[in-house]
Amino acid sequence: MQAIRRLREEVASVAKTIPGTVSRVSLRVGDCALEITWEPPAGVAHTPVAAPAGHVEPALPAEPHLPAEPNLPAEPNRASPDDALRTVAAPLVGTFYAAPAPGAESFVAPGARIEPGQPIGIVEAMKLMNEVASDWSGEVVEVLVGDGEPVEFGQDLVLIRVADR
Repeated sequence: MQAIRRLREEVASVAKTIPGTVSRVSLRVGDCALEITWEPPAGVAHTPVAAPAGHVEPALPAEPHLPAEPNLPAEPNRASPDDALRTVAAPLVGTFYAAPAPGAESFVAPGARIEPGQPIGIVEAMKLMNEVASDWSGEVVEVLVGDGEPVEFGQDLVLIRVADR
């Protein structure tokens, strides 16, 4: 019974970090599994989030109804007032890391050339490392968030001057 209660608490904690509305939760006690299905906000790609098998961590008590996050941006990768500038935004709430490991070189720096799909950083949420990639080709103008800083869903992380608009 303790395992079920802890899994329920973990689901509630994970669901609070997922942008959009949770539509289905599946739990399994044998070997502790967790599966969450949700509808992401309009304009946001669906990114699966899963807990490692057997990993259960204490969390705050679950709330009976989990509302969607208020004031979500319509487009995470939106244009800036300058048509040549684009941002790469955080796909979820968590902690931003500019490098793949402590002491390693940053994924990107101002002045660096970047291609679509190239990682710009990592957002850690619930001990899961989520690589964030650029949708744009161009030059990094500014890294807007410091290493180890908390970020919100949709928060701009990197500013890029796009090539070949």
